Amino acid sequence: MTDQITPDVFNHLVELAALELDAAQSEYLRGELNHQLKAIHELEAIPLDASVPPALHGTPYPQEVSPEPRVDEWQPCPNPEEILSQAPELENGYIIVPEIPHTQLD
Repeated sequence: MTDQITPDVFNHLVELAALELDAAQSEYLRGELNHQLKAIHELEAIPLDASVPPALHGTPYPQEVSPEPRVDEWQPCPNPEEILSQAPELENGYIIVPEIPHTQLD
């Protein structure tokens, strides 16, 4: 196998993902990704007959496609008070969600 994720490519990906990894974590993760890449190359090397269709799942399943999409219909909740009673905090009938701290990325 000649294709491997080099340290430079890996560091670029870590930077894009805004991850903070120490040297040991980086080397471990890069090794794991290269193991997965090797497994993908091994699977690509398996000869398949051209008549075998590509699949996302191990077993076939029927694709039931309607000619027209289903129309969304609003159905009111029979007891919204029951749902709202489970919320930790309410204000004017709305669920209060805690503030999520944001960090500005460079």
